[in-house]
Amino acid sequence: MQIGRWNHQGTGAGSHSSHGGSDEGRAFSARPPRSGGRGRARRDDYDDRDYYSGPRRAPRAGRSYGTYGRERFSRGGGRKKGGIGAFGQTESEIQKFINKAVVVEEKEDVFVPEHAFNDFPVDERLKANIAKKGYETPSPIQDKAIPHVLHGQDVVGLAETGTGKTAAFLIPLIDKVVKGMVLGHRERVLIMAPTRELAVQIERELAGMARGLGFRGMIAVGGANINPQIKELKFDPAFVVGTPGRLKDLMERKSLDLSGFQSVVLDEADRMLDMGFIDDMRFILGHLPRERHTLFFSATMSRDIEKLIGDFLKEPVIISVKTRDTSKNVDQDVVRLMPGEDKFDRLCAMLADRDFTKVLVFVRTKHGAERLAKMLSRNRIFAESIHGDKTHHARLRALEEFKRGRVQVLVATDVAARGLDIPDVSHVINYDLPSTYEDYVHRIGRTGRAAAKGQALTFVAA
Repeated sequence: MQIGRWNHQGTGAGSHSSHGGSDEGRAFSARPPRSGGRGRARRDDYDDRDYYSGPRRAPRAGRSYGTYGRERFSRGGGRKKGGIGAFGQTESEIQKFINKAVVVEEKEDVFVPEHAFNDFPVDERLKANIAKKGYETPSPIQDKAIPHVLHGQDVVGLAETGTGKTAAFLIPLIDKVVKGMVLGHRERVLIMAPTRELAVQIERELAGMARGLGFRGMIAVGGANINPQIKELKFDPAFVVGTPGRLKDLMERKSLDLSGFQSVVLDEADRMLDMGFIDDMRFILGHLPRERHTLFFSATMSRDIEKLIGDFLKEPVIISVKTRDTSKNVDQDVVRLMPGEDKFDRLCAMLADRDFTKVLVFVRTKHGAERLAKMLSRNRIFAESIHGDKTHHARLRALEEFKRGRVQVLVATDVAARGLDIPDVSHVINYDLPSTYEDYVHRIGRTGRAAAKGQALTFVAA
């Protein structure tokens, strides 16, 4: 057994798979999908427990897609006014999709942190890794949360996606693991995230910060071959980052024993609840030691979140970071479709505008996402899709193609609406109406990030 290095098996360059090569050398492969769901609400697009079908190549412009041909979408996306249970079916709801961005004046209050990263009492090698990543000034959630985590307190961090939550828990927990190694006792950390993409994002951040510190970490997500993950757990990695469904699977196979984990992080806890993971979350938390360090990070504080906090955290410090309203830097408007007007043709006409440089298009279903991406590609609009029926690999590849500007359009289900860092999205288009207004807010939050101005457009029936 090799000790004293960060291990990228299954997640980084240099990995190999008996199933052949893969993007970025990842040792992931796929199995055929298992039939049906698990009886959970809204698991259709999100269930990371299932094994999905193999990756599909990005369609080329002009390629024939058989029955897709000139298939037309109805102006309601196949449902009356956007679908049963959709938000935006009344005029009062539609008005919530219309809001002009506000130009922020320079005199607006600017956050002044109490600390610099170099001020935190953490290992000097960790400080060097943080500096190499270009981090100098902590964000509000980092500035407020890191000192409490370093002191071993349970923390509830309320902050939206894109505010730096990942570093807020990774920095003090990495330091905890390193100091435990110096003192001769083993610290282990479990991190739960709602989606594969967010778990991969966390693991990549972890790998960069932990470089050269002498411990292992690994990722455990659905949609990937479970066998390399089982093999990696035999090395007792200090950090395990995973999705609830896969973590539970590993526990049920007796491959993951949580009795030795002293710290646990639930990232995007509210999203895990939305996706139907409440039973899995309780199952996992219930198998951890009673005396542990527990961190919750969430964008909202629902009653279910409050109940989990009451059941599993001990005298937590609650840190709420107020961020600007989404409406302040995102121009929001609707695209009203007249009776008989072709929705797909209208979308293509919009995408022909040169201002639509990097466009995230949201639909309600996995099938709808795949179909729309293929139709756009057939019309010589470079598009990819991301949804629950794609393998872990294919989803990562689609995201990377979109991030690098190799495709103009990423068609997504709500699996991409939270927890992902996609820079420079020029437009968010709600091709299908969101299920709730909260889902709408998370969707349009993918544009207008940092100081940039974004645009959000929602298709509605006239």
